[in-house]
Amino acid sequence: MIKTQDLTKTYGDLHAVNNLNLDLVEGDLFGYIGPNGSGKTTTMRILATLLQPTWGEATVCGYSIYTHPKEIRRLIGYMPDFFGVYDDMKVIEYLEFFAATYRIKGPARRKICNDMLEMVELGYKRDAYVTSLSRGMTQRLGLARVLLHDPKVLLLDEPASGLDPRARIEIRGLLKQLGKTGKTIMVSSHILPELADICNKVGIIEKGVLLVNANVADVMKQVRQRTVLQVGVVGDLEPAARLLEQSSLVENVDILDGKMNVTLAEQVTDYSDLPTVLIDAGFKLTLFREDELNLETAFMALTKGITA
Repeated sequence: MIKTQDLTKTYGDLHAVNNLNLDLVEGDLFGYIGPNGSGKTTTMRILATLLQPTWGEATVCGYSIYTHPKEIRRLIGYMPDFFGVYDDMKVIEYLEFFAATYRIKGPARRKICNDMLEMVELGYKRDAYVTSLSRGMTQRLGLARVLLHDPKVLLLDEPASGLDPRARIEIRGLLKQLGKTGKTIMVSSHILPELADICNKVGIIEKGVLLVNANVADVMKQVRQRTVLQVGVVGDLEPAARLLEQSSLVENVDILDGKMNVTLAEQVTDYSDLPTVLIDAGFKLTLFREDELNLETAFMALTKGITA
């Protein structure tokens, strides 16, 4: 559905996007992650046929961005991070205006607009003026707008930008719902742990270069080669730490925030004997679990905060 080959955009000596290679298939929900200025928005604008690359190729639904931009625009829904709305329009009028630009006519136009409002949970605001909407509601209205013509591909640039925690959760729920419809979705965001929850693939870009492009689980494995356990015992942690360090399964033990972070030796996946070691020595366990690596930690490990 989305394929790029050596896609590059330069401004003089600056590479906003540098030899980008992506291959997203139908149903992929792709999280596009990177610092500000890393090339995320530039990539999306190129795919939306709003910006010409310097060189390289990109196709959307089999159409080239060079030769079939009109066909691509009919098949995509592009939502920029900030977009203007017509303040003197009511919510339903705003959607009907854009539905008309997609040549949706008659009763079908009103029905699809009402359906989209219900989908983004704005049905109760249909007769409110757009200017009265909160930031979160405006984002949901923008999402409804790009869904009017039932696009096959969605390009969502920071859809949760500037939202409060509740609005972020609502947008995340909408993206999960859309992901189940079979659409191909590319979404950029700085809310990294939430992307891991909704996306099946992620790409990490920095200084215009795609550092990682893989399934979420594979990204975690790339960052962490060894398992880390969180272990707690009643009383002094130092004796327990020294005992665990004697095990051939353990590479290192650090005491932090009232618990032990136990790094296992390379290739060790079975650590079921470690609780027995502690219990047999008289220690009472209060905590024993595998430390979860989230996407935010992976992002920090794989990038240096460099922008183009």
